[in-house]
Amino acid sequence: MKRFPLALLSVLLAPSAVLAAEGMWTLDNPPLQAMQKDFGHAPDKSWFEHVMHSSARLADGCSGSFVSAEGLVLTNHHCVASCVQQLSTATEDHMRDGFLAHTRPEERACPAMEVNRLDAITDVTSTVKDATKGRQGEAFTAAFNAIKAKLSAECVGKDASTVRCDVVDLYHGGQYKIYRYHRYQDVRLVFAPEQSIAFFGGDPDNFNFPRYDLDMSMVRVYENGQPAQVKDFFAFNAKGPEADEPVFVSGHPGSTQRSLTVAQLEQLRAVTLPATLLRLSEYRGRLIQYRSEGTEQARTANADLFYTENSFKVRKGQLAALDTPVLMAAKQADEAALRHFVASHPELAATTGGAWDAIAKALKHYGDFREAEMQIEGAQAFNTRLFQIARTLVRGAVERNKPDADRLPEFNTAALPQVEAHLFSKAPIYPALEKFKLEFSLSKMRELLGADAPLTKQLLGKDSTQALADRLVDGSQLADVAVRHQLWDGGEAAIRASKDPFIQLALSIDDQSRALRKRYESEVESVVQKNSELIAQARFIQTGTGVYPDATFTLRLSYGRVQGWKEGEAQVPPFTTMGGAFDRATGAAPFALPESWLKARDRINGDTRFDLAASNDIIGGNSGSPLLNQKAELVGLIFDGNIHSLGGAYRYDGTQNRAVAVDTAAITEALDKIYGAQEILKELGAR
Repeated sequence: MKRFPLALLSVLLAPSAVLAAEGMWTLDNPPLQAMQKDFGHAPDKSWFEHVMHSSARLADGCSGSFVSAEGLVLTNHHCVASCVQQLSTATEDHMRDGFLAHTRPEERACPAMEVNRLDAITDVTSTVKDATKGRQGEAFTAAFNAIKAKLSAECVGKDASTVRCDVVDLYHGGQYKIYRYHRYQDVRLVFAPEQSIAFFGGDPDNFNFPRYDLDMSMVRVYENGQPAQVKDFFAFNAKGPEADEPVFVSGHPGSTQRSLTVAQLEQLRAVTLPATLLRLSEYRGRLIQYRSEGTEQARTANADLFYTENSFKVRKGQLAALDTPVLMAAKQADEAALRHFVASHPELAATTGGAWDAIAKALKHYGDFREAEMQIEGAQAFNTRLFQIARTLVRGAVERNKPDADRLPEFNTAALPQVEAHLFSKAPIYPALEKFKLEFSLSKMRELLGADAPLTKQLLGKDSTQALADRLVDGSQLADVAVRHQLWDGGEAAIRASKDPFIQLALSIDDQSRALRKRYESEVESVVQKNSELIAQARFIQTGTGVYPDATFTLRLSYGRVQGWKEGEAQVPPFTTMGGAFDRATGAAPFALPESWLKARDRINGDTRFDLAASNDIIGGNSGSPLLNQKAELVGLIFDGNIHSLGGAYRYDGTQNRAVAVDTAAITEALDKIYGAQEILKELGAR
């Protein structure tokens, strides 16, 4: 396995391959020539190493950064909202009232949260491709999973409690690399403001600008019961950046689809996104109705509503982008050019000429069983935490008895620490909410599969969806962590003997669920993966590697400037101020400032910069990313993008795509004047 230095200072970049500021670049292939051209300066190797080790990943889907030598991590409020809600009760609502630990003993453990720090990147492309060479369908999937399990296990070794290794697919199979992380599983909440200011403006302002959000929180990572000692962390610049200043984002963008084939984009536009939007829209309406039934319903379903509304807006923006003729025309032209290039080279034509048609055929075939696969194996029919627990217990009992190479990937040895962290999480489970979510998902299953479908008859029989949901939730003991431990430790015998209705449900559908998964992997996923590899190799021959890969929830660097943009005839300025939040406030949700802010109004400098816009290329997963200046000082905290950035899943438009961040000046002012968090300010070195 070949190890690459962090900064490939001799990298060959095709200057015309990307627009200025475009790109989510891996840290072992940064666009140094483009940075030099745009900024008159390119960072050196030590800069990239410091940025890599100071950046953090929240394993469940967000980014963050180390901001002190004692493991303090800065991220977004919405990235820790689940923890905040899980630590809340009916009498102590930290989502409503906020949370501040003045001392280390007051810091509270977040159930099942994991923070990762990237330590090394290792190229394993040849190893993976040698293992899968000449294989198709089920054989390809088996070989692919086996080599990933082997490489991950070798990388982790005997340090599974502190090391995590992910085999990452870059360029849709063009490259494979191992990302080796230091794993922190003891994560404790330090500070979270009230949700009303962390999400000020609510859904109406989401993905818009100007914004007035203090979407920030802090957690601390611990090892052996003590705050973790970290060598690298970002210096906190309390002044923030200036307009037009060069800035960098170091974070973990989740997923982009900029290199997909036209057939894949058309499936997203015609099938996947419309179906997802329809479901999210109905679920959002039902959630709003459920939350209106009482104070406790409103509290316990709070996070669900936020994530549902956010997901709906993201998918809506993505569909709008795909409906833009200019975008699809550009994608069609790009694919036509590559196909022409392949056709003009006989050796490439022989191996790769049919790749696009093979992907299109596989996607069309998926339509024959897509709904069943999503409802059963995708578990859309069972949207409840209790079913997730049951499936993990049922499958874990079987998979852990197999050699690593034969297991489902999510149960290989390297993955088990995170599986167990989620399985044994002490996060509260709310029976009423579980019943509501399960009834809705069961009713949608019946609607989509049909009342006469075998699964519908098997599950419901003569029951209503509500009666079945009530019976399953009321009869289950899986909310008890001790019961989960007994079943996990007892293995297959304990699972088979269990009378828990959710265990029985998971057992009853597991054979057909696995069959659907196997069919998808062998008839669709393996075809797409194998042919995507061929297309990626052809593109490398055509353009080289002076382009960035699609986002894969791995550490990436984007660069840009603090800039507004032109919206119609109006110029949108790059900054808002804290005083503007009071001007925007109406006193009613979602524009109601919390009491702490109203009381501190006379102490706050209203001219302090609050939120800002920058031209950095980001996507979902970048939430919580540090915004850095050229000295690698933290000057802002990414929490959103503007509405145009949603189309960034498929294409970056430098004239309009903007990242949105909290200015460090506002973070400092709020911690000092509103929350009295002097201990945190001292630790940050902000005073």
